[in-house]
Amino acid sequence: MRAVVLRRPGAADALRVERIPEPSPGPGESIIDVTLTGVNFDDLERAAGIPPQPPLPAVLGVEAVGRRRADGRRVVALLRQGGGYAEVAAARDAYTVEIPAGIDDAQALGLFEQGVTAYGALSLAGRLRAGESVAVSAAAGGVGHLAVQLAVAAGATPVIGLASTAVKRQFVTRLGVDVALDPADPELADRLRAAAGGTGVDLFVDSVGGTVARAALAALAPFGRLVCLGWRPPGPPDGGVRDPRTPAGVVAVTTAQLAQRSIGCAGFWMRHVVDDRSLLRGIAERLFDLAARGRVAVHVDRTVALHEVGLAHAAVAARATKGKVLIDVRREA
Repeated sequence: MRAVVLRRPGAADALRVERIPEPSPGPGESIIDVTLTGVNFDDLERAAGIPPQPPLPAVLGVEAVGRRRADGRRVVALLRQGGGYAEVAAARDAYTVEIPAGIDDAQALGLFEQGVTAYGALSLAGRLRAGESVAVSAAAGGVGHLAVQLAVAAGATPVIGLASTAVKRQFVTRLGVDVALDPADPELADRLRAAAGGTGVDLFVDSVGGTVARAALAALAPFGRLVCLGWRPPGPPDGGVRDPRTPAGVVAVTTAQLAQRSIGCAGFWMRHVVDDRSLLRGIAERLFDLAARGRVAVHVDRTVALHEVGLAHAAVAARATKGKVLIDVRREA
């Protein structure tokens, strides 16, 4: 099979298309003939050499959609050990769901990975209630553009999207946000409070950290919540990938500050949904239903061939994309 193989993390030619043997399924796994996979920041970090590193050589890609060989059904799967950048993948059955008719492969892929993350941040960690105000950082990104749509669908008001360029702010406005803000605005905390009616934001979903998270904390309303999806600050000036463990992602808050303002901080890691089969399946079905009713849609920024993975990584690292970036593993050129 054809696959993108990582042999030398951090090298300019780290990702190369090779022909390698198909994977063999282990206990509780099924073989999937892959149609599409997606580009995620985890892939960029592994390719850049940021720990934890998989055993090399490795095939990256933490998600895949295609047909299960055992029964020919269309399925979407999470691949926690990688393997998605290939024509064939071995997927854990527990991390796989069938795709209903009416949902195409691209929509299923985005809804399952980024959609479940967005839903978990809003509803599980954030305890969102209809009528509350919601702000989302990186609102034009893979998770963010789904989070703002899910917030609108849940009855949040107003919904505020943070996006780094005028083009991205126009994009998130078209998705239904009431106010689009520049995260680099030095008065961001004041802008957030004003956008939320002056009393502060009820729920802020953040994947950036640093100055954005500090502004979010300052802008929370009493009983407001900050939900952190991880710290992925903007990349360095050379267009590379910044290590999310660097101090740029650290934000300090004291227990006194939490108590005196009646605010809360929570984290969300998708692993805790993935490891609960019934929860994972239930959320996926909820997202597929919303998509079928036109309440949420995955925006595909671009679809590249296997040999163009390096270009796709560079575009994502440069924050030059909106929504989802896909790899069509069947495309030859």
